[in-house]
Amino acid sequence: MSAPARPGTDLRVALFATCFNDTMWPDTLKATVRLLERLGCTVEFPEAQTCCGQMLTNTGYGAKALPLVRRFVDVFEGYDAVVAPSGSCVGSVRHQHRGIVELAGDDRLASRVEHTVPKVLELSELLVDVLGVTDVGAWFPHRVTYHPTCHSLRMLRVGDRPLQLLRAVRGIDLVELPGATECCGFGGTFAMKNADVSVAMGSDKARAVVGTGAEVLVAGDNSCLAHIGGILGRQRAGVRHLHLAEVLASTEEDPA
Repeated sequence: MSAPARPGTDLRVALFATCFNDTMWPDTLKATVRLLERLGCTVEFPEAQTCCGQMLTNTGYGAKALPLVRRFVDVFEGYDAVVAPSGSCVGSVRHQHRGIVELAGDDRLASRVEHTVPKVLELSELLVDVLGVTDVGAWFPHRVTYHPTCHSLRMLRVGDRPLQLLRAVRGIDLVELPGATECCGFGGTFAMKNADVSVAMGSDKARAVVGTGAEVLVAGDNSCLAHIGGILGRQRAGVRHLHLAEVLASTEEDPA
């Protein structure tokens, strides 16, 4: 991981948009950039970036993900840090790319992966561990509950970093989510292959969210938010969902 830096330093950061966010939730990406620039980072969006290969690897086609791993390294290896508002995709890069190149027997690519992978960070890791901040100057006067997504919790072990950031938000009423560490049931292709089980798990999570009385459900992965939020929407529960980046980017002048 990169050496700690203070807010206001000129840290050159690449935004790893991820396929889902780039296609469906661009507001999360815009919020990430606004937030990091407010903290003094130089944020670049490399237009040559593509998918990290997670869907191929997770469905048993890891060998076919090799060109995507090579492209990822080509695009991102020159930056001080690479940040993504997705624990799922960062988890894939940090925990799957090494295995893919090892199976391919490409020693040169393996060396480049080893150089690049430690610089790939989930948003809360960059803020807390690299920039050394928890109070990012956010203002969000709403009752909020937080769902820790499986990959951020179990693969990246981000711990309470997102909660540290949320607790420092001015005006927020942060309430604990019962059974927070239980999976919401999305799981990428799991939701398609095991739809009934996925919806049942998501319904349990939605019930817990409603029980908190929260106005807003927050998480660090839009895929999980879409799954839980879809169920909440069909139930007309009156709970909206927002990515962590959008809450942290919110200010009194421009609230989310």
